[in-house]
Amino acid sequence: MQYGEAIRRGFEFAMDEDPSVILLGQGLWSPWYVGNSMTNLEKQFGYERVIDTPVSESAVTGAAIGASQCGYRPVVTHPRVDFALLAVDQIVNQAAKWNSMFGGGAPVPAVFRLIINRGGEQGAQHSQSLYSWFAHVPGLRVVVPATPQDAQDLLVAAIRCDDPVVYIDDRWLYDLESEIADPPPISLADQGPLVRRPGGDVTLVGVSWTTRLALEAADILESEGVDCEVIDLRVINPLDLAPVVESVSSTRRLVVAEGDWRSCGIAAEVIAGVLESVEAGCLVAPPQRINIVEAPAPTSAPLEAAYYPTVDDLCNAVRRTVA
Repeated sequence: MQYGEAIRRGFEFAMDEDPSVILLGQGLWSPWYVGNSMTNLEKQFGYERVIDTPVSESAVTGAAIGASQCGYRPVVTHPRVDFALLAVDQIVNQAAKWNSMFGGGAPVPAVFRLIINRGGEQGAQHSQSLYSWFAHVPGLRVVVPATPQDAQDLLVAAIRCDDPVVYIDDRWLYDLESEIADPPPISLADQGPLVRRPGGDVTLVGVSWTTRLALEAADILESEGVDCEVIDLRVINPLDLAPVVESVSSTRRLVVAEGDWRSCGIAAEVIAGVLESVEAGCLVAPPQRINIVEAPAPTSAPLEAAYYPTVDDLCNAVRRTVA
């Protein structure tokens, strides 16, 4: 099953399981907006549960938060994370704060699904990731699935969760295929980084789409005699670095790849957290960060090729670290 289809399967499972689950957002009935991730859900569950909304990001997100206070478990989809910025006040100042402000008496069981949809010469206002913006906010859980199984399982766990969850999926993963099983009865609070590939020479950490790059890079480097341990973060708020620290304590080398800007990013946070936790002198080489270029995204295919990280970029960073 493809990654996008796995998201749809997660929605189907959650809506079958719980009639209080409702979906809101722009273009939910259109593959142009949401790809193959919501195909015919409105026909299967009805237009009162799969609600295609006007283009009013703040109002729709506020409606979802209000619905969460009235017995529903809403998922509001923003087809581009860029335009979810119009709803940041609702997500950051309302959803993330209420339960704390009311002494634990006002949970917000809402999911804010933000889709990264970049490339194809779409330009600076349609190409952002903004992982670290939401990971910076206490009161939000932020998940970034990298595999079809996690795309399904973390979505179902997010919908079941009583905390507000930002679920960020990347259209560059939608064609990724694998076999998947039914969602297990997991709690989102218990989810964290996973070792996708064991190795002994260098720890290579990915975030969502860059986990795919990391696994491809590890295959290439294996033929050169370099054994990469690939770790998929999966959840970036709260960020559990214990598996990464354990890995780095063994490999003594660290490379982090992220499809977002370098300054104040998740890659920087991972490196800082590891350096705070490992023994002095543990690392035998400086840690490496792989990010997109620190500039607004270009509207040009040749410039895009230089703007976004590639498998070669990851391979070269690992080679520098090992050397």
